Amino acid sequence: MEEIKKFFENISYMQIIKSIIIVIISIMIYKIITHLISKGEKNSKLNLSENRKRNTYFKLTKSLLRYIFLIVTILILLQVNGVNVGSLLAGVGILSAIIGLALQDFLKDIIRGTSILSDDYFSVGDVVKYKDIEGRVLVIGLKSTKIKDLKTGNIETIANRNIEEIQLISNLVYVNIPMPYELPVEEAEKVCNEIVTNIKKDDKTEECRYLGVNDLGSSSVNYLLEITCNPLNRLIVRRNALKSILTILEKNNINVPYQQIDIHNKK
Repeated sequence: MEEIKKFFENISYMQIIKSIIIVIISIMIYKIITHLISKGEKNSKLNLSENRKRNTYFKLTKSLLRYIFLIVTILILLQVNGVNVGSLLAGVGILSAIIGLALQDFLKDIIRGTSILSDDYFSVGDVVKYKDIEGRVLVIGLKSTKIKDLKTGNIETIANRNIEEIQLISNLVYVNIPMPYELPVEEAEKVCNEIVTNIKKDDKTEECRYLGVNDLGSSSVNYLLEITCNPLNRLIVRRNALKSILTILEKNNINVPYQQIDIHNKK
């Protein structure tokens, strides 16, 4: 603490000039390094999966560099202006336990941010689900992850310590086709195949397969479809698939089953 007091008491005009020069040089070096990283990020010729992982490393590296340059610049400024950094760091060590308790969440975020890469939870560009939000990963930092909500376009920031609550969304969409019990299975499956053919016409659909009977519901037999698409297009592909189902059922004069309540009066 005494070193810091001396720093403010003995500061001079020349020290201010030196400090400004150090800050400018530090910013220039940081800008050059991040520019080179960004250039390498744009010139990637890897496949989609490898490119996403590579971009994630680039963005996390830039986030880490920001903290490193900030800390190193502050330490250099203190040393140049007469502060004994060695003794200052030794004094800080005494307070490390107290600071550690105060910064528990911060440290958890840093550790989890590293784990995202080492354990390959997800990468930049992946589509994930957090609580009720489905979004595309924009940035993975040391403290937080930013995703863009596919429904609203809003940018959501998630603390990295909540990584266990984040689910990686696959490229598969499952849709049930409800059919009345009165309709024979053979006829129902013919209609299902017609629906599959119609869904495949959607340019955002990569593949569509009929999987068979999925459930015997209270008012309908549910036949299951598996649709493959880019996770970014999941919502629109599902909407288009539901529209195709209704269109084909209407074409074949099949009413969508729904629950009914029969009321009997006793006389």
